[in-house]
Amino acid sequence: MTGLFVSNGDGTITCIACRRLCRLRDGQRGFCGIRKNVKGDLDLLTYGLPYGVHVDPIEKKPVLHKFPNYRVLSFGTSGCNYACRYCQNWDMSQRREPVGDPMSPDEIVSLAIQLNCQAIAYTYNEPTVFIEFAHDVGVIARKKGLVNIFVTNGYETEEALDYCKDFLDLMTIDFKGNASNQFYRKYISVLGADPIYDTISMSVEKGFHVEITDLVVPEVGDSLEDARIMLSRLKEIMGDSFAMSFLRFHPDYKMMEYGDTPLQTLESHVRLGKELGLKYCYAGNVLNTDLENTYCPGCGSLLIERSYFSTTRISLSENGSCYSCGLDTGIRLFEEIKKGSPANFPVR
Repeated sequence: MTGLFVSNGDGTITCIACRRLCRLRDGQRGFCGIRKNVKGDLDLLTYGLPYGVHVDPIEKKPVLHKFPNYRVLSFGTSGCNYACRYCQNWDMSQRREPVGDPMSPDEIVSLAIQLNCQAIAYTYNEPTVFIEFAHDVGVIARKKGLVNIFVTNGYETEEALDYCKDFLDLMTIDFKGNASNQFYRKYISVLGADPIYDTISMSVEKGFHVEITDLVVPEVGDSLEDARIMLSRLKEIMGDSFAMSFLRFHPDYKMMEYGDTPLQTLESHVRLGKELGLKYCYAGNVLNTDLENTYCPGCGSLLIERSYFSTTRISLSENGSCYSCGLDTGIRLFEEIKKGSPANFPVR
């Protein structure tokens, strides 16, 4: 297949989908386990093999500043370019063999429409490792008026981002452990988090809608000083009006010795973000708390109320102004993105 790689002239190829830039001999697979050099060509072993197909609310991705209550067909494949010791989808992502149920890109889009979904999310494992498959699904989905979402670790190359421009609309970029390079090396098996900031900057420049999450791992990845550094760098790149969600950790895979992130820890991270001047900070993977909601940065009025991964109330004009004080919040919930108009806007 034609994929994201370059030939090196000696029988090896270099995969350029992610920042690992694996150099592969004939017959060799990359770190992800699913991208293989076959006689000088790149073979994506999971092409047409979606694994873990579910319908989710868009708020679960989380996407909080676009298209509330959209139904999203979510799927991933096996394989990943990370080796997170706490991965909650480890049975998919850490499986380095191709598994799944055969489905063509057309069949996936048809299923999304049949299930009344308005979007498709490439998620559960890192979508960059199956980017050619995602591309072919996404191009068809866009033609049908569906929104395309990457839930990604942000380790894409610029070539990968350019490859996505003709179908991708939204990106939720996930940090792990407050973006500490030491944490990334020890618990994720990558050199560090620094390349993710480049990905975020390029993604914004290329016109993708970007929201950020950070998984707050108790004891080993919950440093407020690390969070301060991360948030300051993000503010320099994205300004002060992006959606920033701090996610609760649940013990899984090889890190069962740690408990759930205490709510107080998440609250301290949200509070820090606001102290640094960020307008929209949230806590994720927690329910029945006002940290799920969006409040006007001008008057404090409730703009968007959420409960259990659904939006229950919107007090925001179509042009993003607060109904109470008239402030332009910068949030454009229903703004058309890229080509065409997304299908079936939900009732506001």
